Amino acid sequence: MIAIASDHAGYALKQTIIEHLTAQGIQIADLGCGGEPVDYPVYAEKLCRAVAAGEYERGILVCGTGIGMSIAANKMPGIRAALCGDCFSAAMSRAHNDANVLCLGGRVVGSELAKMIVDTYLTTGFSNGESHIRRIGMLKELEK
Repeated sequence: MIAIASDHAGYALKQTIIEHLTAQGIQIADLGCGGEPVDYPVYAEKLCRAVAAGEYERGILVCGTGIGMSIAANKMPGIRAALCGDCFSAAMSRAHNDANVLCLGGRVVGSELAKMIVDTYLTTGFSNGESHIRRIGMLKELEK
């Protein structure tokens, strides 16, 4: 199951992504918001705590630019969040960094491109290369 959350600026794109993934039979947990003005760190924390605890395989966060969600998400232990605006970055975030949270900007990325980015992110696996595993271990050490 994939968790998704947004602030008010990312709400419309979040709804588009939910519809897109649900049509593919992917189970989605919508962790908020409902479109009302909110503070993005609240929703980033909620989703990231759940992903880090293993409640969800991965997460998707959406705000106006994706920057705020990305910054907030990467403050959370166990989270490797990637702000992606293209499919290549989404693929590399998974293959090389084993990113467990994808961040998108609802005011930056159009809905069709966002769908392609999400599909790429969800279908790309981690490469398990020795250098990538070593570097992820180094990232985990930085969290301490």
